Amino acid sequence: MSQEFQNIPELAALHHPESLVRIPMEQDVPLTSRVRALMDTPAFQRLSRITQLGLAAKVYPGATHTRLEHSLGVYHNALLYLQQLIHDPRFTETVTPHEAEVLIAASLLHDIGHWPFCHPIEDMGLSNLPDHEEFAAEYLAEESWPAEILRREWQIEPREVLDLLAGVVHTPGQKLVQSILSGPIDIDKMDYLHRDSLHAGVPYGRNFDRNRLIRSLVVNERADGLAISSKGRTAAELMVFARYVMFGEVYWHHAVRSATSMLTRSFQQVHTNLDLRALFRLDERDFIQQLTKQIAGQPDAPLLEGVFGDVRRLYKRIAEYSYFQSPEIYQRLARKSYDFLVRCSGFLAEELSRQVGRRIEPWQVIIDAPPPRREVEFEVQIHFAKEDRFRALTDVSPVVESMAQTQFDDSVKRVRLFVHPDIRECIPEIQTVSECLNAAYEQTQGNLFPAG
Repeated sequence: MSQEFQNIPELAALHHPESLVRIPMEQDVPLTSRVRALMDTPAFQRLSRITQLGLAAKVYPGATHTRLEHSLGVYHNALLYLQQLIHDPRFTETVTPHEAEVLIAASLLHDIGHWPFCHPIEDMGLSNLPDHEEFAAEYLAEESWPAEILRREWQIEPREVLDLLAGVVHTPGQKLVQSILSGPIDIDKMDYLHRDSLHAGVPYGRNFDRNRLIRSLVVNERADGLAISSKGRTAAELMVFARYVMFGEVYWHHAVRSATSMLTRSFQQVHTNLDLRALFRLDERDFIQQLTKQIAGQPDAPLLEGVFGDVRRLYKRIAEYSYFQSPEIYQRLARKSYDFLVRCSGFLAEELSRQVGRRIEPWQVIIDAPPPRREVEFEVQIHFAKEDRFRALTDVSPVVESMAQTQFDDSVKRVRLFVHPDIRECIPEIQTVSECLNAAYEQTQGNLFPAG
């Protein structure tokens, strides 16, 4: 059976590539003719005009890498994972070569439905918002160019790729390969932690041994997901910590969140006037132009001007509340609906106006809080070969167990208050701000369902 897997063109290309494409850093990604055919489609090339980290470049200037580069890295990881796992008899007994090929195609196309600033906009939970899985389905529709290539050159039905991307699995083999694409130690995280760290110019996401971790991959006890051998335990611990630090220092850096919250607040103001399906098909530059054009001339236009204008003017942080240090305020606002946070921001602007004796506009105050959707928890088994026993990593690792005592999101994400730079100096001390915030929260609660 292992030989059938070795005959998959992309796995064979790891050792005898038809051609290569090089991506940072010094990563040689083998290409086959059918991979290149998918890459050459407009749907895939569009990803070269969408940045992976969105507004993180406002803080980390090098973080301008694209979803196309990331997709190639995830595809390469899929080959490396499969190369390791096909030597595990339990893997080849569960997964068919065809299911492995579907994984390879899906790894290359896993971001095909993403639009500019996709994740923060999805986190808003707006009622009229299509999700990126819907867009992936449109790009892989029956008559589409990528769909034709999948059928003709891969002998794969587009629906097989879409089901894997959406987590719709029907067989044990599909469930196992889906965990490779999306799970605690999946090929997506393995790439973005390293790549985002590299381009942001910080070391945090690269301080774990990727090669050691891949070489330790095995099938878990139930044969429905990934586990690692005891030799990969330290690498897994460091990956957990790398992810923890990258969220705190990059993805949820306060200035990154300031820029992101300014964008989402602008989007919330104008999204009902936009053709979202047309907007989301644009690349990043045209997306920004359309949004800027829509909000031009409105009182809250400075929101987008501060992010994308000639002068960078991000909102300033005036208060921050963590799960551990300010649990009451944190729990009041974390995972609330975006509409609730906007209403609360409006009442907070009124409370602050009374405190400082001048008019503060609702759009000049933003509450940024962890969204309802949580990140995937890091739950993975360790296989101890001498005992032939599987144990949860959290049971054998004090490092991982300590970070898993509360939800991952509660540890790395904060509730923050941002205000327009022009009013930063007139804002009172944090204690007064907190009192204003609590008053605004109570008013929001009382005005969710106005009488009549």
